[in-house]
Amino acid sequence: MSQKSTKPHHGRNIKFFREIQGMKQEALSYELGEGCSQQWVSKLELKETISNEVLEKVAKVLKVSPEIIKDFNAEGLLNCFNTLHQSVAEELPLRLSSEPYDKIIEMYEEKIALLERLLESEKEKVEILKGR
Repeated sequence: MSQKSTKPHHGRNIKFFREIQGMKQEALSYELGEGCSQQWVSKLELKETISNEVLEKVAKVLKVSPEIIKDFNAEGLLNCFNTLHQSVAEELPLRLSSEPYDKIIEMYEEKIALLERLLESEKEKVEILKGR
């Protein structure tokens, strides 16, 4: 049985924050300036570890701290979402037996509330990291 590494992957984190902002690789490369291309950004997002100098430049463009790119674990967040999705899917047939539309709306609102709590938690982590 193999275990996935829990070590943050800098390149995937850059991709995660870039995509959250709706930014394409071309736009990031343009903002980074001369010497950067879409292909360079694509290769950068595949790297597990990225130098502090490059992280600082990318973080500035993405408007996040370099520390959040270094420390953020998107896999953990995705695992949380997947677990939530699975538990909701298992409960769905039971909930739909009566008042199906009300139950769907209730589940949706519960999911939104959870996502808001997760986002707030991540914001708090960023503020803690900024305070270092």
